[in-house]
Amino acid sequence: MDTIFYVLGGIVLLLVIWFIATRNKIVRAEVKIDEAASGIDVALTKRFDVLTKMLDVTKGYAKYEAETLTRVVSLRKGMSMSERSEANAKMDDMLRGINVLVENYPDLKASENYKQLQLSILDVEEHLQASRRLYNGNVTVFNNIIVTFPSSAVAGMMGKSKKEFFEAEAKKRADVKMDF
Repeated sequence: MDTIFYVLGGIVLLLVIWFIATRNKIVRAEVKIDEAASGIDVALTKRFDVLTKMLDVTKGYAKYEAETLTRVVSLRKGMSMSERSEANAKMDDMLRGINVLVENYPDLKASENYKQLQLSILDVEEHLQASRRLYNGNVTVFNNIIVTFPSSAVAGMMGKSKKEFFEAEAKKRADVKMDF
């Protein structure tokens, strides 16, 4: 009789340890998602700073409203991933506007400051893309944990559901038309 009690006690203890370990695994995965989302915000802030500096350089050649860019960046606070994607699309449109502005002022293109800013923008865009990939990788890990048995049972008890990926908007999925 004592043996059965010890076996059952051992099984219960193992289940409790497994439950705690699985719960901690889910929580750690969720923390990584939050950290990666913060990384996207850091990259977007860096992008904003570089674009703002680029606007400062172009101010001598043309007038451009930085308020729109500031509004887009400030709006992303507290946004879902789909809302961040929309804000990102607005910033992309503004960047295209800056490039059109530069086309109208050839002297600006030759400026060393402008060339440095172009390199900075490339760096910022690569950082932003890396942040997005990290976020999506962490979402994949989290989603896999919460949908696979037996950890899905623990996730269900915790009320966890799948997280959304950072996705490109439809126009960026289309093939780029090259007109020369």
